[in-house]
Amino acid sequence: MSKSLSKDFTSGNIPRQLFVFMLPFMASNAMQVLYSTIDMVIVGEFVGTAGLSAVSQSSQILNFATMVCLGFSNAGQVLISQALGAGKRKEMSRIIGTLFTLITLFAVALSVIVIGFRGWILEIMNIPAESYDYTEQYLIICGAGLFFTAGYNMVSAVLRGMGDSRRPFLFICIASAVNLVLDILFTGILKWEVAGAAWATIIGQAVSFLFSIWFLYRRKTEFGFDFARESFKPEVRYSKMILSLGTPMAIQSGFINLSMLYVNAMINNVSVVASATFGVGIRIDDIINKISQGIQYAALPIISQNVAARQERRAVKTVYWAWVFSFALTAVCIAAYLLFGEALFRIFSDDPAVHEMSGMFIKAILWMFPALAFMRGSSAFIQGIGNAKLSMALALLDGVVLRIGLSWLFGIALGWGFYGFVLGYGLAAYGYAIPGVIYFLSGVWKKRRILADDI
Repeated sequence: MSKSLSKDFTSGNIPRQLFVFMLPFMASNAMQVLYSTIDMVIVGEFVGTAGLSAVSQSSQILNFATMVCLGFSNAGQVLISQALGAGKRKEMSRIIGTLFTLITLFAVALSVIVIGFRGWILEIMNIPAESYDYTEQYLIICGAGLFFTAGYNMVSAVLRGMGDSRRPFLFICIASAVNLVLDILFTGILKWEVAGAAWATIIGQAVSFLFSIWFLYRRKTEFGFDFARESFKPEVRYSKMILSLGTPMAIQSGFINLSMLYVNAMINNVSVVASATFGVGIRIDDIINKISQGIQYAALPIISQNVAARQERRAVKTVYWAWVFSFALTAVCIAAYLLFGEALFRIFSDDPAVHEMSGMFIKAILWMFPALAFMRGSSAFIQGIGNAKLSMALALLDGVVLRIGLSWLFGIALGWGFYGFVLGYGLAAYGYAIPGVIYFLSGVWKKRRILADDI
């Protein structure tokens, strides 16, 4: 198999490998957030605060569905990485075919659920009356295109598992370029308002996904998957492994996003300005978060391959270097946030009320950044060795129990309002960071059975 599509991480200089490998992931993740951010900027400019709030609210609902599919895609990524590390390339092809079929089924089912139950979902979220119709429009259009979103993420996960970080970046660049052009055309020129932004998003994602499939089909020999009809038939053994590993990841991702919706619902009770400010703030934070997540994405296949190859020292060394890079990036991001944070809010909205509230968001959210730095290494390790249940438990502690609990405590019980909601949201990240670091340093993971043994 060509090294251009698969890479061996079981030898070589680890910090150099991680650094070179993580750069395209960081750029790709930043571009992926930018993709949806474009919608918010253009909608904020041509539609106003109500439209801005609608895109923010809809995106959170759609992220729930996307992240469920991504949980299973990430499970496939771990299996592919371990198959490569153990030298089982034929089995890797069977895993890919099974993953393709399962993700398609999940995406279609989630589209039906999102569109069919949208009224109930919007009611639970306490969507402000000013933005309700806009939110429903965006949700219906983008919900119908979930297959393309899930498909792109699936292809990216497969390539990440093979050690390819450049192609996912290429694919998301294509999607972002198409989205930008169509956003300007549909929303700015044709005045389709929020619906225009939604159509631009879906078309961009469809183009990216179809291009990625076309690219891999043309290089199917190097890719290691022949795209024959029978190759998409899910194999029971690999279906069970993907479901067993992916279900905790999907639950983790899904419930974290559900808790986000709950926090959003509490903030919606404050005002539409608070809703818009939080939406903009989370979008900016997501850009920073996704960039640092590129380090985690890069570390995961390196760890998986080395664990499968019984090279534990290289896996451990990868975690330490992931922490080094994460804390260096965190320091830069904190400085940038303090210096330019309020200016970034002005890019999204010209509402003076949003600008005034942005300062509170910045002061509160900065508490989260050190926890995120610790999470990049420990989370990559926990997922890389295949301990999905622990990853789920820590993520639910962080993203559900503490996120909702602390947001309620600071925002409602203590009466700190908007600042309290954001502070609780940020501090919850330590619920994953601290136990994750303890688990890694304890060495108890050495007693676990390696997934590659069952592939």
